[in-house]
Amino acid sequence: MEKRHPLPPFTLETAKEKIQLAEDAWNSCDPKRVSLAYTIDSEWRNRSAFINGREEIVKFLTEKWQKELDYKLKKELWAFTDNRIAVRFEYEYRNSDGEWFRAYGNENWEFDENGLMQRRYASINDLPISETERKL
Repeated sequence: MEKRHPLPPFTLETAKEKIQLAEDAWNSCDPKRVSLAYTIDSEWRNRSAFINGREEIVKFLTEKWQKELDYKLKKELWAFTDNRIAVRFEYEYRNSDGEWFRAYGNENWEFDENGLMQRRYASINDLPISETERKL
């Protein structure tokens, strides 16, 4: 059985570590790498998309990063308990027309006993910005 450390139940230190590992993986823009942190049958809600399982995660992220260029993400701990973590995040990207955006959002994560994320619910809003307004 595959394990993804740190494992629940989370402490302040291990919740922050889990978030940093997720941030690093997402900033790699490597869909396969990101998908390995999730259970085979993981459930996502990302904006209005409902995604189930690693195959769909890889497909979704491949399409995402073909549209969201120069992607840079920052995640922060909001709250945690036994096997759940709530995260606040923001990321910036540009589209193929050169227009920049900053996306703000919240994620609720639930992990199985092996440290794999079994549920991810993300609410996200985009804000058009100028290139000079970039922070990340």
